[in-house]
Amino acid sequence: MTAFRTLDDIGDVAGKRVLVRVDLNVPTENGAVTDTTRIERVAPTILELSRAHAKVILLAHFGRPKGPDPKESLRPVAEKTAEILHRPVAFAEDCIGEAAAKAVAAMKDGDILCLENTRFHKGEEKNDPDFVKALAANGDIWVNDAFSAAHRAHASTEGLGHVLPAYAGRTMQQEVEALARALENPKRPVAAVVGGAKVSTKLELLGNLVGKVDALVIGGGMANTFLHAQGVSIGKSLAERDLADTARDILKKAQAANCAIILPVDAVIAYHFAANAPSQAYGLDSIPLDAMILDVGPQSIERIKGAIDEAETVVWNGPLGAFELSPFDHGTVVAAKHVAARTKAGKLLSVAGGGDTVAALNHAGVADHFSYVSTAGGAFLEWLEGKALPGVEILRKR
Repeated sequence: MTAFRTLDDIGDVAGKRVLVRVDLNVPTENGAVTDTTRIERVAPTILELSRAHAKVILLAHFGRPKGPDPKESLRPVAEKTAEILHRPVAFAEDCIGEAAAKAVAAMKDGDILCLENTRFHKGEEKNDPDFVKALAANGDIWVNDAFSAAHRAHASTEGLGHVLPAYAGRTMQQEVEALARALENPKRPVAAVVGGAKVSTKLELLGNLVGKVDALVIGGGMANTFLHAQGVSIGKSLAERDLADTARDILKKAQAANCAIILPVDAVIAYHFAANAPSQAYGLDSIPLDAMILDVGPQSIERIKGAIDEAETVVWNGPLGAFELSPFDHGTVVAAKHVAARTKAGKLLSVAGGGDTVAALNHAGVADHFSYVSTAGGAFLEWLEGKALPGVEILRKR
């Protein structure tokens, strides 16, 4: 990983206006924040700058508004942020213009201010130079602590780095360093666990991983597509049957790259997609025509555990079965607990990410026992696909 600028390089920030791009796009219900994970993740950066007597000005987007919309205001999130930080967090009715300028001018050293939703302005997603200039007018320094938005070249996630001194916040730094350890300069062997419903959403991911890892475990509905491509009768299982040729191409690439592909060798089936539906383990040569594969079977779980045992590094994205329905969460839970136990024993570096993945690891009760769990969705996937992320690239030391 080429070195990038962090808070360690920032120098004295006392009295400086520091624009901090954070991820406050948190889930809410009836205006109340229901999950504070993302706020907790950015708290160390905010507090470090505040304690260094900077004027800390938070920039964030929330939802997908078409323009100013009270329902998409960051005000309730700013209030919850104050609770998490145990510090007052002032709020400005806009992120540019007079409202923002007045709120910034009223700040004392160490104060924290949250500006209104950057996506209330079209210039944010267009990375419009005039909008970048308007944002920059309120800051002396820009700190990007929103890895989850780093795959977007927007005004507040990338544009500001062209006009202000730019640094990575602590969360961004942790994330990029963890990901670099997992795939850019990993301890080998490296195993990747990739699950989820569709191959089509992860074609670039699979194509990149087969050239970088030593073993690739494929689960979930994706595995059904690969099994179908190999001539296995999968009954009424979820699969993208039209992608059979694509699946076979990925298998050929893996073989050429000496990457072992680990597919299910047995499966847990049911006749209804419902929690606690009657289920049974079957060999792949005897899947009933009117049944659905909803989880990996016991022999497959043992194979997956074996791949994990041989690995020094594991990268995980996506569940192995229909984990949201009991008992079809079994394969995901057992494999996740195995990774967690190996990690806790100091035998494994484990990095996981993606929305379903975080939910699955939380469900298994092991998210805190992986080396690093990314809360980023799209950015984590694009990194796994081998793509450069604009919000990270702008922070590199030139």
